[in-house]
Amino acid sequence: MTNNQNIINSIKQEIGKAVVGQEKMIEALLVGLLCRGHILLEGVPGLAKTTTVNALAQCLGLHFSRVQFTPDLLPSDIIGTQIYDPSNNSFKIKKGPVFTNLLLADEINRAPAKVQSALLEVMQEKQVTIADESFKLSPPFLVMATQNPIEHEGAYALPEAQLDRFMMKVVVGYNTKEEELQIARRVANSTFEKVNQVVDMSKLESVTKEMMEVHLDPEIEAYMVDIVMATREPKSYGLDDLQPLIEFGASPRASIDLYKASRAVAYLKGQSYVSPVEIAYIAKEVLRHRIILSYEAQASGIDQDYIVSKILAGIPTP
Repeated sequence: MTNNQNIINSIKQEIGKAVVGQEKMIEALLVGLLCRGHILLEGVPGLAKTTTVNALAQCLGLHFSRVQFTPDLLPSDIIGTQIYDPSNNSFKIKKGPVFTNLLLADEINRAPAKVQSALLEVMQEKQVTIADESFKLSPPFLVMATQNPIEHEGAYALPEAQLDRFMMKVVVGYNTKEEELQIARRVANSTFEKVNQVVDMSKLESVTKEMMEVHLDPEIEAYMVDIVMATREPKSYGLDDLQPLIEFGASPRASIDLYKASRAVAYLKGQSYVSPVEIAYIAKEVLRHRIILSYEAQASGIDQDYIVSKILAGIPTP
């Protein structure tokens, strides 16, 4: 194990002081951090989504902002606005909470499309335009968003263009019985430990640089692209039964993010190469929010995870 991978283990240990279980969510956040990709966390309330993001920011020493999304939120509440300064008879820029390293967009689906559109530029270009002036954000900049899947009152579906900017959508499940008992004990007895900073940006850059050296064989690269292409043209891959279930397949961003994410997963496992196992492990998180289902699929209760599972089973592994 390299010294840089010891750093990863230290980060996991620090997050473990505040969060019990939820390994998949923690791993997804680390993948997003290493790849500079935005993460969407979906799960019912009380699953430590907000706590995990906050703990990650603390152990990395990153600037952290949280925005609680509500129906009355305005774009200026996120990116900032131009305000009049009577002392010198001029306007000045008041920067919003988006000027940070780690932005937690809590319950992101509670704000209407006008607010969501304010995030499009910053998520893609890492810059903000206020009035006629553009501001570049200091790297790294990541959006970690949460949404509640069970409430429809006062909730809005996220636009496809915004969903596509999230590297991964992670469905957060309940803890096991043993983990839940441990959570209850910790909270009841106030035994949660303080999360300490264990790494700075220079070390994090070193980890990212080492991750970039993970090898991808040309056959593995072709396999990844085949998976994404199969969401658009399933008939071309002998998956005729999927054709009527898909309205639109995954975008080219899916291929880019699957490439990055599979390399990061292999690195977190201590491997120097990517195998089909890592691709299958992360494929649903990368693709599930990018596939638009047909009316027939929705009426039949078929979801995107079913589509991805069928594609993975139908395409021969190299």
